[in-house]
Amino acid sequence: MIMRPGQQLLLPASPLFIWFSLLGALSVNMAMNMGLWGRAAWTPDLLAIVLVFWSVHQPLRIGVGVAFAFGLAMDMHQGALLGQHALAYTVLGFFAISMHRRLLWFPVPTQAVQVLPLFAAAQLLELLVRMLAGGTFPGWSFFMAPLIQAALWPVASVLLLAPQRRAPNPDDNRPL
Repeated sequence: MIMRPGQQLLLPASPLFIWFSLLGALSVNMAMNMGLWGRAAWTPDLLAIVLVFWSVHQPLRIGVGVAFAFGLAMDMHQGALLGQHALAYTVLGFFAISMHRRLLWFPVPTQAVQVLPLFAAAQLLELLVRMLAGGTFPGWSFFMAPLIQAALWPVASVLLLAPQRRAPNPDDNRPL
């Protein structure tokens, strides 16, 4: 793969770290739903951020099936219409995988701008399914969540790529 100038060579991602980060994001999502804000419409979906991140960086390991399974877990936790999050996460994973080669060419702030439509589409899809099932409109603050998720993209990039940035055997004589 041709790398853009100035891009750091990364170590391979550990499958264990990938799965623990996904399970950690699921746990944080569940804790936020039960915590101080309850199910506030503006709260970001951290699991969606981590799913998109790993779908972009490791498309052969984290695919549409994984997104569907985590979506079902979120549906069961929230007591939502079964398949609401699963459908949104599956669409999110599909579009993340389809644009992963193009997205990796851009610096992280530009990537955040480019994943914003993905997060907005997933949010709108969840809203559409909820409204078709007879739910009520959650309010205009509902549309702040994709903006917050896109703003958290650089933070997720730094945190989730940190284990890959270290040298395998650091040495004073080796620059990598």
